[in-house]
Amino acid sequence: MDLTDLTATDAVFPQLRVGSKKALLQELASRMAAQVQADHRELFAALLERERLGSTGMGRGVAIPHCRLPGLTKIAGGLAQLESPVDFEAVDGEPVDLVYVLIAPDCCGSDHLRALARVSRVLRDQTMCQKLRGARDAAAIHTLLADHEEASRAA
Repeated sequence: MDLTDLTATDAVFPQLRVGSKKALLQELASRMAAQVQADHRELFAALLERERLGSTGMGRGVAIPHCRLPGLTKIAGGLAQLESPVDFEAVDGEPVDLVYVLIAPDCCGSDHLRALARVSRVLRDQTMCQKLRGARDAAAIHTLLADHEEASRAA
């Protein structure tokens, strides 16, 4: 499962301006609702509920908020590069500036976990994260994801 299969170019949000974790989740829900044909309020509620279980901030400036929603037909993701880092209650206490949101149907447990693992592997790569932070538009970010996937397959 490649990130480029999960992440449409129009689901890449460079230089996103938000002031808090809640505002970030609201913005991501609003932007991703069209990607998965869901109500943005339901999506926001699901993301917020998942965060209440424990922060999805994995450290080193990266967070992977995720949730499952009934009625969806596919897994979809979006990548936000924040203009300014926000407190996300990450495990290392550092604010985040790279956020990958993952939304899955409620019936696909193992596929959701595989997708989450894939996203996590890519975003644990500090060189990749630096490149993502340096990119300035959605097409460049999407190309970085594609290049990373291609290099992973070749290795």
